[in-house]
Amino acid sequence: MVMNLSEADHARVSAAIAAAEAKSNGEILAISADRSDAYHDVGLHYAVLILFLTLASVAVWPWLLDLGWTLLRGWSVPPTMRELLTLLLGLALLKFLVALYIMKWMPLRLALTPGATKTRRVRRRAVALFKAATERRTVGRTGVLIYLSEGEHRAEIVADEAITAVTTPDTWGEAMAALIVEVKAGRPADGIIAAIERVGTVLADHFPRSDDDQNEIPDKLIEL
Repeated sequence: MVMNLSEADHARVSAAIAAAEAKSNGEILAISADRSDAYHDVGLHYAVLILFLTLASVAVWPWLLDLGWTLLRGWSVPPTMRELLTLLLGLALLKFLVALYIMKWMPLRLALTPGATKTRRVRRRAVALFKAATERRTVGRTGVLIYLSEGEHRAEIVADEAITAVTTPDTWGEAMAALIVEVKAGRPADGIIAAIERVGTVLADHFPRSDDDQNEIPDKLIEL
């Protein structure tokens, strides 16, 4: 999935936020990111797994070590126990380093990362960004973050305490569905705009705009 968000897309998103906020005291911030985490630990875990499997395979089939010695030195030189253990250590270390190097390729690392791990990392990043850019930035605690993480193909909606007090996670189901459908179709800007419109409807129902309402968060899409 490629975001391909142009200046025109940014302008459309800004206009959608302004239109949604015109009907309520809520404040909407939209953020998109290439990915939510580097997943270095995932690469390390797979490398350790390869290391373990190497040691386990020799424990189950000891003749593999003898075969490795034969291929390396031939039959003419019988190995000592020290030499066999050194060979095993070197082989395990080599496989560990090769696996660690291969896992540096981000597409592979993302593909091998469990879905539950991706979901947790995206949620954690969304909450962190919300706390930094939206939480307590509004007088009425009515800020909402719409967060799209491209690499993981996941999105999150995080709301301030006044909104969570009158809504449930299911409240945002329609907005999330509209966002994901458009993103999967290669129209991320349309997805973000669709989510903004539905979030705006929820905000208008619970927090109709008052005469003294002010724009407390810039109406724009932030790309990270």
